[in-house]
Amino acid sequence: MADQKPRWGVAHIYSSSNNTIIHITDITGSETIAKVTGGMVVKAHRLESSPNAAMAAAKQVAEQAREKGITGLHIKIRAPGGHNGPNSPGPGAQAAVRSLSRSGIRIGIIEDVTGLPTDGCRKKGGRRGRRV
Repeated sequence: MADQKPRWGVAHIYSSSNNTIIHITDITGSETIAKVTGGMVVKAHRLESSPNAAMAAAKQVAEQAREKGITGLHIKIRAPGGHNGPNSPGPGAQAAVRSLSRSGIRIGIIEDVTGLPTDGCRKKGGRRGRRV
């Protein structure tokens, strides 16, 4: 298996403060291979975004991807972003990447694909900002 050419996929990890979604597609991004969220592996809503849930989800996703012949993954991490969301990913992103690398799948490029506003809506708070 070591001499065989790796089959690459793309792991899209969306990590907010409320949930972690791990979605593996083929290299073009058009066909879904596996998708697991933090809410699918834990019972309580408050645990959906936890690193433990992200690790369990990543383990499941890696298993499904390996069954379908994927041996390597490029990782795209995304935070909520936009004009009023946080630009830093939630607590599950780091744990998911670590768990994917531990599961025996080769890791290629890791990049941040958080959406950044290019002048959209006006920020809330008024002319003088939020007065505390």
